[in-house]
Amino acid sequence: MTLTIDLGTDTGAFHGGASGTLYGLYGDGVPSRNVVEGMYVRTVSTKAQGGTQHPGADALDILRPFVDCGGEDVYVYMTDIYRGFPYQWPGVTGEERLAGFMKLIEKQVRQVLATGDYKSHVVYVPFNEPEGNMFGTEEWSYNGISWHTDPQWYFAAWKDAVQLIKRLDPDARVAGPNTCVLYEEVKGFLEFAKAHDVLPDVITWHELSTPAAIRTNVAKYRRMERDVGIGPLPVNINEYAHNYHLSVPGQIVQWISAIEESKIDADMAYWNIDGNLNDSAVEANKGNGQWWLFNAYGRMTGRTVRVTAPQPNVQYTLQGVATLDRDKRQARALLGGGSGAADIAFSDIPAEIFGDTVHVRLHEIPWTGQVGASAQPLRLQDRELPVVDGKVTLSLPDLHEMSAYEVILSPGGHGAVPLPPSVGWRATYEAVNATYTGGGYSKNGPEGSPADVDKFASSGTHHVGGLRTGSDGVLAFAAEVPQDGTYDLSVFANSYNLDGLIKEQGPTNVFLRVDGADPQELRLPLGYKWVVWGHTDTQVQLTAGKHTITLAAQDPDLGVTKGDAIIDKIDLALRDERVTAPALYDAEYAVLGGGAHVSYAHRGASGPGAAVLPHGGTTTFWVHAAADGEATVTVDQLGGGEGVLTVNGEKAGRLGRTPLFLAGGINKLTVTATSSQLVLDRLLVAPGQGHLKTTVYAAEEGTVTGDAKVTGAHTFATGGKAVDGIGNGAALTLTVTAAHTGRHALTIRYSNGQQAPATHYNPDPVCRHADISVNGEPPRRVLFPTTFHFNNFWDVTVPVTLWEGANTLTFTNQDQNQNRQRSAYAPVIDQVAVTPLA
Repeated sequence: MTLTIDLGTDTGAFHGGASGTLYGLYGDGVPSRNVVEGMYVRTVSTKAQGGTQHPGADALDILRPFVDCGGEDVYVYMTDIYRGFPYQWPGVTGEERLAGFMKLIEKQVRQVLATGDYKSHVVYVPFNEPEGNMFGTEEWSYNGISWHTDPQWYFAAWKDAVQLIKRLDPDARVAGPNTCVLYEEVKGFLEFAKAHDVLPDVITWHELSTPAAIRTNVAKYRRMERDVGIGPLPVNINEYAHNYHLSVPGQIVQWISAIEESKIDADMAYWNIDGNLNDSAVEANKGNGQWWLFNAYGRMTGRTVRVTAPQPNVQYTLQGVATLDRDKRQARALLGGGSGAADIAFSDIPAEIFGDTVHVRLHEIPWTGQVGASAQPLRLQDRELPVVDGKVTLSLPDLHEMSAYEVILSPGGHGAVPLPPSVGWRATYEAVNATYTGGGYSKNGPEGSPADVDKFASSGTHHVGGLRTGSDGVLAFAAEVPQDGTYDLSVFANSYNLDGLIKEQGPTNVFLRVDGADPQELRLPLGYKWVVWGHTDTQVQLTAGKHTITLAAQDPDLGVTKGDAIIDKIDLALRDERVTAPALYDAEYAVLGGGAHVSYAHRGASGPGAAVLPHGGTTTFWVHAAADGEATVTVDQLGGGEGVLTVNGEKAGRLGRTPLFLAGGINKLTVTATSSQLVLDRLLVAPGQGHLKTTVYAAEEGTVTGDAKVTGAHTFATGGKAVDGIGNGAALTLTVTAAHTGRHALTIRYSNGQQAPATHYNPDPVCRHADISVNGEPPRRVLFPTTFHFNNFWDVTVPVTLWEGANTLTFTNQDQNQNRQRSAYAPVIDQVAVTPLA
């Protein structure tokens, strides 16, 4: 099996359009700006401002932060001002309904006009899937006549809507027809729109199909354009992929390949909850494996080149996308979808760029579940290979079909010492292959597959249930490890947050033992539906040889399970010196700006090259932290030169080895040169050494007013107590102390289980918010994503300025919007930890 990358065949400028999202942003902070910017989200499709279709995701609430994070366009689904699907537009007759909708279109355009320069990033989508909604045959249609049968009423409505929008805003861009597939009738739509001067500025439709259909239908649409005598117009496939694909790097890379090859924009489909970038973001500031895939995709630069797959354009086989950046002297490839052995063959390698030796770095981006956070990609290989007749072949012995892989080629032969893999021994043990004893056992499935793409992906086709309230079940895994040591253990599990057995406690607790000893209580992940996988992580001590690892619903020393959980698999990984070594981010692979460039002339660098920054030049690293707290960050440079480091937009001081606060999940670290030249080698991130003092303040020790109250109803709160009922005039006030004046991190431990009634398949959790005032200053609004239950606690970190000595923090909820789309209450607050940022 060979995937060939022809560096001599240019296929166009890198576009980066596959990173779009439908309903992926809830509001500013959910997901965090780091997560949005680091995923290089290009386009967002979302509901009209004030729309009642789903909680959050209002177009103008996300517009400014999205654009500030580098986003291009916000596509406003104007019909999502209504509830229901089909849309429940009021009125007795079709004429009444349409007249009312036109008034709402005018209101939406006037709202956008008030956004100033940001309005240029708005694209209006007047109708969504009109053939099945407003101009279909169902109860809520205009007149019960499908536009497939007779399009005149839809065409007239389209013309009126476009003319209204353009009259109010002559510079407006409008997108359509936004059909659920590219129907043959779209050609007639284009002919009508051309004849009446109401052509869309962007052509949109949905591909809930296959990557092959992306290529085929884009080509088909281009033929329609030529036949009609228009275009070429920009295309946005603003809904693509299925549940089985989303969150899985090895699946999504196949879609990316087709979308990038077609040079279009595309938005991942919205099957589940909004605000998590279509199962890419975890909590507020973490990414899963799919997030890291899009981070790698967004960091591609230069020109795309021809990639020939072993089975071209066949889904569920090895596919890829690749670029060549002549200025950086780098080629990058993303590939995945196949399993077993494969050769990655680079051909026509330009000698003037790479010389006669190439440096190859290979990363794996594994699947970590829909709601399971992921660390940075794993370094599997780092080596140098000779170029023979313009070719280099990288042999990969053991591809995993759920993983994506990144290959970076750079000039070699400059003395770089190859780095070891960042992970050593690891193994996976499927729950269906484990031994179950006791009552309540169930083997569940089959789950998502190429034959059933509406279901979720799992490690295998089946998983195991039985560990629940009242059970005496024990799930025993037979494991064998190569040496004595500490092993990281991840349990891939799920509980449905609205299930009856989950309501009492929230997270399901189970009990882990190794060979019957060393008991641990684990709390397993919650999800928005069944078979939505996350992972709970711990460490175990193992000796070389065979062991039995058990998960049980009862433990004689620790108690009994409450709840209900399903188990997919466990992963074991030896925690050796490769895992515990500082995480390494080479500058030549980072994001360069301000005139910075890559040089391969600096011997002694950790990789094949270094980043050379002129005054004001920048190098940006996307860095993972397992949890909120102190880390030791080292910036290594070669030779002289000076610069400053910023962390998540906060000044962190000069370069060197520094204790810094990193947020759990995704962090943006940027080095900016302050001298005429700075040669940057790498960034290292290691655990903190206790230099930044964290002080924790329990919420129940604060002052509550109004109906806010200290409650013991949340058993997983620290100490069993938390503060609830903040909002509607009620507040929580805490006094915190700072050793010095400066910027500090407030890490707020909270829970939020609020969920709105849904109209169809999308669960509708509500992001609560708190208005936080420091020392009486105007409050800052902070969004808190769902934790899936009020007894499930997560962290959100907010940077603030504190004065030396005592400071007052006040938590309120000042929103007077009482409709079901927003909450009048802040989340339940457990505690607040205060840490200097640097």
